[in-house]
Amino acid sequence: MTKQTQGIHHITAIVGHPQENVDFYAGVLGLRLVKKTVNFDDPGTYHLYFGDEKGKPGTIMTFFPWPNAYQGKIGDGQVGVTSYAVPKGALPFWEHRLEKFDIAYTKTERFGETYLQFDDVHGLHLEIVEREAGEPNTWIVGEVTADVAIKGFGGATLYSRRPGSTGELLENMGLKKVGEEGGYVRYHAAGEFGNIIDMKQTTSGRSSMGVGTVHHIAWRASDNQDQLDWSNYIADLGYGVTPVQDRNYFNAIYFREHGEILFEIATDPPGFAIDEEQHAMGEKLMLPQQYEQNREKIEKHVIPFEVRELD
Repeated sequence: MTKQTQGIHHITAIVGHPQENVDFYAGVLGLRLVKKTVNFDDPGTYHLYFGDEKGKPGTIMTFFPWPNAYQGKIGDGQVGVTSYAVPKGALPFWEHRLEKFDIAYTKTERFGETYLQFDDVHGLHLEIVEREAGEPNTWIVGEVTADVAIKGFGGATLYSRRPGSTGELLENMGLKKVGEEGGYVRYHAAGEFGNIIDMKQTTSGRSSMGVGTVHHIAWRASDNQDQLDWSNYIADLGYGVTPVQDRNYFNAIYFREHGEILFEIATDPPGFAIDEEQHAMGEKLMLPQQYEQNREKIEKHVIPFEVRELD
């Protein structure tokens, strides 16, 4: 029996200086800094989460800022492009906003939709597309109001070393193949956000992990039992799946699919308000219990930054 994910839970990438990262995603794109914490596997490194006002699954882009790391190379075995969805009629606003901040962009068509494609400050490939589905994001930042704000993920474009194998897995995860055009195959998940996956059918060349590349893409599981079912299901398909990892705001399992993209399956609960009031999320450095005793050392090590009004 085929299981079905609602779509993307979050996407995690490697970037450079944290202030530059925060200025771009909070200051320019108008996303909320939902959580300021550390990489649970490397507590000397921030883990920053950006999303909508509530930090809902399907809206969350997360980052490991490594200021002195090598620049990576986007290529096969990675998420090549991350798509953000905005309300219908909002693209002219975003064209003007990108121009305002001297961000070069191109306009392109794919599967009957118009995309604004651009890179973030550290080289990640992004695009913005208008979509009807999904409730507005009411987090207001300067000129970015609810009628134009990014609602969440539109989806992602995958660069697989074996597109056929990756596509077969997506279908086994409940996504439906809905079209082929211009060297891409499109898959559709059931959720409102992060539900459109385009698979590039030709090689993008060798990739290397580093600044400006996506580390992994995470898919939604409704709860812990659903995740356990996913773990057994993915293992039965022949993939090596990690034990459950407690990430405080969700539980995670990981596996590398046959096209060499690192997949995660993450639980929707408990969410980002588990250790902060929702109105205050992202204001303080939050640490998991195992690192709380090292708070003073960690706070001295990580680079200070602030969420700034750029308009």
